[in-house]
Amino acid sequence: MTASSNNIRVGILGASGYTGAELIRLLAQHPFTRISLLTGDRAAGKPIGDVFPHLGYLDLPVLTKIEDAKVDECDVIFCALPHGTTQEVIAGLPNHLKVVDLSADFRLHNLDTYAEWYGHAHQAPELQKEAVYGITELAREAVKKARLVANPGCYPTAAQLPLVPLVEAGQIDVDDIIIDAKSGVSGAGRAAKEGSLFTEVSEGIHAYGVASHRHAPEIEQGLTGAAGREIRVNFTPHLMPMNRGILSTAYVRLANGASAADLRETLAKRYAGEPFVRVLPLGQVPATRHVRGSNHTLIGVVADRLSGRAIIISVIDNLVKGASGQAVQNMNAMTGLPETTALSQPPMFP
Repeated sequence: MTASSNNIRVGILGASGYTGAELIRLLAQHPFTRISLLTGDRAAGKPIGDVFPHLGYLDLPVLTKIEDAKVDECDVIFCALPHGTTQEVIAGLPNHLKVVDLSADFRLHNLDTYAEWYGHAHQAPELQKEAVYGITELAREAVKKARLVANPGCYPTAAQLPLVPLVEAGQIDVDDIIIDAKSGVSGAGRAAKEGSLFTEVSEGIHAYGVASHRHAPEIEQGLTGAAGREIRVNFTPHLMPMNRGILSTAYVRLANGASAADLRETLAKRYAGEPFVRVLPLGQVPATRHVRGSNHTLIGVVADRLSGRAIIISVIDNLVKGASGQAVQNMNAMTGLPETTALSQPPMFP
């Protein structure tokens, strides 16, 4: 697919959710795409400005139902639909379409693992075989060749970017990894939920999905691939009273004589030249406010005061690098465009 001005026709299925809105915000600045299809079943027939007033100034198609969507008029489809609804939809799409799926429907390679964690059998097992798990920095060449990319989850992105290179280098004990992560409320989606009410979330913090969060097997899948043997991690997510952001703190035991400085050096070398991943000086700690609204990842490594241990902190915006920005980065790679296209905006601060 050769890029010229506005020649890549893009469709967004599920444009009325947070990740759909973020896709629109990013793609509105993309010089090589044109949004030609938006679906949102509950808002079908409405202009996007009725659903998201901040996007009302854009000249965009009216929202339509999925069954009425003219997908054959697109080149690339982003699926921003709820988990469990995407497999059959993508199976019904024309084969010429490139697809980036932002749901969890194609992230887990093992079909039995998917059924265990999502409560039903996989509905498109043949498609699962060709799906590429798309943390772009860790799977760039496979993403470039892919027709279907499974966009990674937000927590797994924040966890795997710092940990996979260290597991591959043999510098941490893979049997002693604790991941303590915090997320903004937008990670729960836009649908009305009691747990997302202001009075349930503000002025406090709480753990959820303890020992049972669906992102655990996704993280373990990536670390298992890096280690060459099965890995299990201790992963606990927390909900924070903020709109955006993920802060992931990994507690690790050093291995094979490595020091915290060695870990930092490994990460710095791995991500040297990467436009969206920056490794901070040893001992410096990143914050979510330093990546807000951007596709950036910041990673900090700190020597623990406990001998032989280190603490690794990574931050992302859950709606950008943790979802829609990563999806656009993957689309850019899939279509032969510079990965930074439409993603070069700096973080918003304060």
